[in-house]
Amino acid sequence: MGLLDRGLEIKTPAQIDLMRVAGLLVGQTLELLRDACAPGVTTGRLDELAEEHIRSHGGIPSFLGYGVPPFPATICASVNDEVVHGIPGERVLAEGDVISIDCGAIVDGWHGDAAITVGIGEIAADVAELMRVTEESLWAGMAAARLGGRVSDISHAVETCVRSQGGYGILEDYVGHGIGTQMHLPPNVPNVGRPGRGPKLVPGLALAVEPMVTLGSSETDVLEDDWTVATADGSMSAHFEHTFTLTPDGPWVLTAIDGGEQRLTSLGVPFGGR
Repeated sequence: MGLLDRGLEIKTPAQIDLMRVAGLLVGQTLELLRDACAPGVTTGRLDELAEEHIRSHGGIPSFLGYGVPPFPATICASVNDEVVHGIPGERVLAEGDVISIDCGAIVDGWHGDAAITVGIGEIAADVAELMRVTEESLWAGMAAARLGGRVSDISHAVETCVRSQGGYGILEDYVGHGIGTQMHLPPNVPNVGRPGRGPKLVPGLALAVEPMVTLGSSETDVLEDDWTVATADGSMSAHFEHTFTLTPDGPWVLTAIDGGEQRLTSLGVPFGGR
């Protein structure tokens, strides 16, 4: 592992393989939680399931105890107008809600980080479309990454995808990030921007890309718990995230169960996994 370009953490292929183990655990945990989401389930129950699954598979929750004040849970559970960093607890999910679940795990010192947004029962058509656009923009961002390119190529692709499909709000104050031996490392990965800027994309750089998109304004407020970020206008939101890296063959999505092969191939992008 080496450091270059203002302190970026560059992993060896063997270290990326270790990150894949952590990434798979995150991906599998999120699939477990997706299946558990239903009317009547509390966000606290989802958190219990996540911690049990991560620990029983040799991992440590990345979020638990993180930051100031220390985050008190294994997952972030953000419902409806809550965009990110929601604290799970006694809230009961109801028909028509959407919940964004952000999950991180550490295995042998290496981090994985990903997020999904799940509809509870039947949801409004505009909210379902918001979710589709947000997830599509995540994949567009990763698909735009090329060795020798720049970080903002990802940002530009995310923004272009969202802007081309409606008047959505894209959060600018909260961004993706580098990841590896820590959950948050340089560089920042914004969800808006012009291409060709920022650090160069090189083998061994791992990034977490995470568009956060709303049906209304991009303005947000932090609630009294000092963690939960909610839309200022009360509009619904969606959040999707994956950890990925670039190999000489193409992108490899470390937190996707199949490494991202299906979605990348559908976008005409070579799959770089192994």
